[in-house]
Amino acid sequence: SARNVLEGRVVAVRDAGDHALVQIEAVDPWVAAVTHEAVESLGLAPGVPVWVVVKTHALHWLAD
Repeated sequence: SARNVLEGRVVAVRDAGDHALVQIEAVDPWVAAVTHEAVESLGLAPGVPVWVVVKTHALHWLAD
């Protein structure tokens, strides 16, 4: 189950070919890879409030 839940706000949505990258400002900055259909159906756009819900095994740590 997803036990990590953070309140955030969409900063940017970028096309990345077969998916979209959604930049989110929560406690820390996040980037989520989602389908284009998810962007449309969830109304993801800059300024939209969102909840980041993450399963620990689904995380990929990216170095600065």
